[in-house]
Amino acid sequence: MPIVPGTHVLYTIQSGDTLYEIANRTGASLPDLIRQNALYPPITEPDLIYPGWAVLIRLPGMTEHSGVLHQAAPGDTIYRIADRYSVGTDMLAALNRLEQPDILSVAQLIYVPAFVYETEVGDTLYRISRRYGVPLAEIIRANRDRPGLSPDLIYPGYRLIIPLPSSTNIVVFQPLPGSRIASGQPLVGAARAFEANVLYQIRDAADRVVVRERPVTASEGAPAFGRFEDVIRFDHPPSARTGTLLVYTRSPRDGSVQDLVEVPVLF
Repeated sequence: MPIVPGTHVLYTIQSGDTLYEIANRTGASLPDLIRQNALYPPITEPDLIYPGWAVLIRLPGMTEHSGVLHQAAPGDTIYRIADRYSVGTDMLAALNRLEQPDILSVAQLIYVPAFVYETEVGDTLYRISRRYGVPLAEIIRANRDRPGLSPDLIYPGYRLIIPLPSSTNIVVFQPLPGSRIASGQPLVGAARAFEANVLYQIRDAADRVVVRERPVTASEGAPAFGRFEDVIRFDHPPSARTGTLLVYTRSPRDGSVQDLVEVPVLF
């Protein structure tokens, strides 16, 4: 499956690092580390790495979810990390429960709302961008400083960081974009919402309602970010193979849609 389960860490290579040492320190497989970051000719000479390169490392252990941690490098700030992954700074600080977001320690692990995709034969960044509804520029920015990344050429087996769909105040963790959904599956996310009121609906590609607008209450209301969960129940069968999950709030003044997040889904 192109979406890779498990927790991955983005690590910035420091002076004196070797691939063997990185693999040994993290418990990663050296051959996997090389393949998943395209650390081979013509991208680079065998075993040759440079300070400042960013490599993606899968941590040992099994989990059904695909998650990403960013290991803070010298000079990193919460603002710089948030910009890299196209997420708001307030949201990133809240997701990591940072009491002093202006202060990060070197090597501190920061959870970022993203998942990992393993490229297949015939993939292009443009096609991946279209499939998951994530702008191409955001994918490139999330993977900057990584060897083996080119807008024009990617190698099968290369692992890409894909930012999750989000707005300033809402992020959707489940379902993942581009995944197949059915009635009874969970909806999970986080939101900063007035009186903790979040709304969602699902429409198919023919713009027919599959799930009518429904409320879900976050664990906390604004100004805090709260987690929200619900079980998706179809009101009507989809009339197309694809559709969109829409998650949003409404203005307490005029009822207009705010903070809309759109997640492409399959049926």
